[in-house]
Amino acid sequence: MTAVAPAGIRFHHGSPVIPAGAVHTTPLGYDRGSAPIGAPLPLTPSTELVHRLSGCGEIVVAFDGKLGDSLLALSGVRAVLDWLRLRSVRVTVRAVGPYAGLIARAGLITTPEAATPSGWRAVIGDRTGIESYGSEAAVRLVLDPAAPPCWSTDGRAHSDLPARHYLALERRLGIRLPGTAPFAPILATSPNNLVEELRSVGWLGGLTIGAITATSWPERKDYTTQRYVELAEHIAESQQTQARLLLIGGNPGDGLRITAEAPRRHVQILRLDGMPADHLADLFPHCHLIVGNDTGLTHLAAMARGGEYSGPPVIGLYARHSHSKWRTGLPHHHAVATDLSDRMHQGDLCPVRDSIAPDTDVHMDAFPPTALAQIGLELLDGGRP
Repeated sequence: MTAVAPAGIRFHHGSPVIPAGAVHTTPLGYDRGSAPIGAPLPLTPSTELVHRLSGCGEIVVAFDGKLGDSLLALSGVRAVLDWLRLRSVRVTVRAVGPYAGLIARAGLITTPEAATPSGWRAVIGDRTGIESYGSEAAVRLVLDPAAPPCWSTDGRAHSDLPARHYLALERRLGIRLPGTAPFAPILATSPNNLVEELRSVGWLGGLTIGAITATSWPERKDYTTQRYVELAEHIAESQQTQARLLLIGGNPGDGLRITAEAPRRHVQILRLDGMPADHLADLFPHCHLIVGNDTGLTHLAAMARGGEYSGPPVIGLYARHSHSKWRTGLPHHHAVATDLSDRMHQGDLCPVRDSIAPDTDVHMDAFPPTALAQIGLELLDGGRP
């Protein structure tokens, strides 16, 4: 049986092939599928950028802004490092700032710390990170989520932000790079004492659902605890089991708080507030299903995979923003989106940047818990809603 979404919302699979003619795109300028890796592109590269990067002995990765923007931009760092390897340019790569640990998990920090860099320094990151660490750099490369367009090549659109960043830098550097979709790196997991403690007391056994409650825009992106509980109740009742619901909040600034709430019908509830992102990267793969709005922790949940626990399906809820741009592009990172989100996707628009969405538009109340539960059940069963 295929889940049928209510009128006004749609399910979008994690790895769709979007025809170039169906959305507003910018032609990449070459047939990427037929270009050999390492071949010069039929475009003029950015001469000054190529010259300075070729003379760099150190790459500093510096993200200091939003977690989600930073994670989705790591493909841009990957593009630069892929280019340096193709050019046989040896560099020391290090990460700084609050996300240094997560960046290391992406396999981007490969040079031993003992290596002594020689030559220029390049700093790659967001504006706040480069302001903090790039004062003496010869190259300051800003990965701004508003900058790269939705590219099209070989008859398809590449709309997710990791693809946009990677392909934008491929064009500027002038060489066909080795990356292919999905362009987002995977964040490796590692043993974690806190996660093992949760397992030992039974919180990660049986059916475990992760719900992302963190948001920088509560009045528009908070799905609410009650709706998540209803969603978990529907799933547990349908599977005739007891579910464990992990309510995962952001960092309130006063440290980690773990609170067990009164159990509901078929559902045991554990609230995790202020859990560091590094710990969450190790926790998420232990869940069976994760649901959240289009926020950084949802992107983190999709990118954290590896080892014995390959990771669960992740559903992002998109009420106002493009469901295709603000996603990792990974095949298990799905979306449920409103008509407005679909229009933002089709026109490659942003309701904030382009000031086109009225304040009266529906928000998280557009997604009935019963409908999301049915989608979650089909994903849990290995189907495609």
